[in-house]
Amino acid sequence: MAINWTWEWDPFREFERLQEELDRLFEWVSPFRTLRGEEVYPRINVGETENEVLVYVFAPGMDPAKIDLSLEGNLLSISGERQAEEALGVEEVRPERYVRRERFSGRFSRVISLPESVDPSEVSAEYKNGIIVVRIAKKAERRGRKIEVKAA
Repeated sequence: MAINWTWEWDPFREFERLQEELDRLFEWVSPFRTLRGEEVYPRINVGETENEVLVYVFAPGMDPAKIDLSLEGNLLSISGERQAEEALGVEEVRPERYVRRERFSGRFSRVISLPESVDPSEVSAEYKNGIIVVRIAKKAERRGRKIEVKAA
């Protein structure tokens, strides 16, 4: 009885697997850093409802007046400056050197690609408890519509 073995080796799949392994490694080391080691700030969540896309921008301790948001097509730009503790009026004894320093301060900028269904003419933003909630309506023609099925 003959056994028929077929094996198709795909060298490109090997590169994809290597990339996936590297991504997992970097995610494990620091889930909020880019491959160049830069901090991704501010952190965000993006979700949607039937009628709108919601973007949650986590910016605790920031002055909302120092955050710039703009929407061009489906690209949301977030930029601003996060001040150091001293500039915020935090009274503290300054250490000679830090043993660990996790709070980022300085300028930041991010561009987030949103679903194509967003309507840039209907957008609002509200800052509450350190979170900016950006609400962007979906275009009427892109909104889901329930279709009733009638019995014949």
